[in-house]
Amino acid sequence: MTHVDNDQGGVTGPQSLSLEFEGKQYTRIPIRTHILTEKDDPAAVLDQYVKPHWQAGDVVFLAETGVSIMQGRARDYRKIHPTPIARKLSTLVTKSPYGVGLRSPYAMQYAIELSGLHRIIAGCVWHVFGRLFGKTGWFYAAAGIQAKMMDAEHTMGIPEFYECVIPGPADPRGTCQKLKQQTGMDCAIVDVNDIFHPWCIGSTLSRNDEKLLENCLTDNPLGQGNECTPMGIWRRG
Repeated sequence: MTHVDNDQGGVTGPQSLSLEFEGKQYTRIPIRTHILTEKDDPAAVLDQYVKPHWQAGDVVFLAETGVSIMQGRARDYRKIHPTPIARKLSTLVTKSPYGVGLRSPYAMQYAIELSGLHRIIAGCVWHVFGRLFGKTGWFYAAAGIQAKMMDAEHTMGIPEFYECVIPGPADPRGTCQKLKQQTGMDCAIVDVNDIFHPWCIGSTLSRNDEKLLENCLTDNPLGQGNECTPMGIWRRG
């Protein structure tokens, strides 16, 4: 896999990124926006920032955090009140160099509210069984996607959301389908960072195209800090 940076003059973001994967060419164009909030309508944002640069056959990929913020799911941690069981469970989460996640009692409490205490407890049980068999990931398989995607407070690169706990978006596949109906553009919500392989959590694409998109995002073209590029265009060729 190779990629080349092509200067776009700051029109759609810092640059477009050309990439070769398995002998074919693809282009990723980061789209710069204002700082998104719960007051923004996702379809209106796509019409304003993406549509001027969109071509037939393009796919819009959206960072999961930006979608969740527009859905109003970001919560100031100071307004979350962890229960004793949330505090206890957070101490049992394995410390990871990749981030805080559910080690924050505030993130754990939010996960309990979204997923249900029974699923979090089930995840703990399955985690123990997984360890016995040398397996990982069993906790999140039982606890669910919202527990898996929870971002703790003080981990966001955007200062306006630095104090917030942010879960994954609600109904990612349904959200993409609605956006396509409203805008006419194929969409994918993705979880991309500098550590793990990209993950398409919902889209209007076939599974084969989802896998291809994931492989075209391994260099994290939207960035991980305060670039204000919460979405991009994926183009074949």
